[in-house]
Amino acid sequence: MDFLHKPVLFRETIEALAIAPGGGYIDGTLGGGGHSEAILRALDGEGRLLGIDQDPDAIRAATERLGGFENFTAVRGNFRDIARLARENGMEGARGVLLDVGVSSYQLDAPERGFSYHHDAPLDMRMSREGTSAYDLVNGLSMEELRDIIWRFGEDKSAGRIAAGIVRAREQGQIETTGQLAEIVKSSVPAAVRRAEGHPARRTFQALRIAVNGELDALSEGLEGAMEILGPGGRLAVITFHSLEDRIVKRRMAEYCKGCTCPPDFPVCVCGKKPRGRLVIKGGLGPSEEELAENPRARSARLRVLEKL
Repeated sequence: MDFLHKPVLFRETIEALAIAPGGGYIDGTLGGGGHSEAILRALDGEGRLLGIDQDPDAIRAATERLGGFENFTAVRGNFRDIARLARENGMEGARGVLLDVGVSSYQLDAPERGFSYHHDAPLDMRMSREGTSAYDLVNGLSMEELRDIIWRFGEDKSAGRIAAGIVRAREQGQIETTGQLAEIVKSSVPAAVRRAEGHPARRTFQALRIAVNGELDALSEGLEGAMEILGPGGRLAVITFHSLEDRIVKRRMAEYCKGCTCPPDFPVCVCGKKPRGRLVIKGGLGPSEEELAENPRARSARLRVLEKL
């Protein structure tokens, strides 16, 4: 299966990066290379683009797709290490950084990757294809640990019931496939939840994926790393797909834009803190009705953009 991924908020993201020929840019979530190709075409043979992705399938596909651009470099790694990877590739003082956070269409649609409850496939969910898998978590964690993951990362009110259902099912044998897990979740939740819109396992699968890949910690570290290697006037564009990610980005960007933290009754500033950035799009930006009609998966996407001072 080809690594195909339809970028969301595509035009808005490229415009927000304000690409200047000759500048250095970093796509921290290379994926299928859609955003990267647009950046490279805007650079028109000048400047450089560094693409980063932890998925070996993405690196292979993007290298094939973008191999004709001499000013493109692909590196396998996690964007949580973006500052180090940028330095190693001579990309300090970048003019723009893009993070398109979350799981790609390819990863969801490739059954063998084990991300989706729509296919019956081995439980996996590892973006890097390395390390601890969803199979390991589902079959190895205690009921309390599973409940905590499903509640914190899936915000599912039935987390306790689902965790208990998983532990009961394990007594009959290992839970090996996405189909098994989806049925266990479905049978564990109240009837009203089963009748509600959307599959009842959606939040559990999201929670396990986030836990397997350490996504929220990676996002926090990646944001700080991006700010570290951006040059003055450089822009950070981040696309999120659920409220947990968006809250982190919104809060962190607000912190970057905040200056003095002295109490309001102080006559003069003594902390000396200055804003590190300014918001380019206040409140963030969601997909248009036209985009939603073409790509329903974009419905929860949010674009936030910051310019470094």
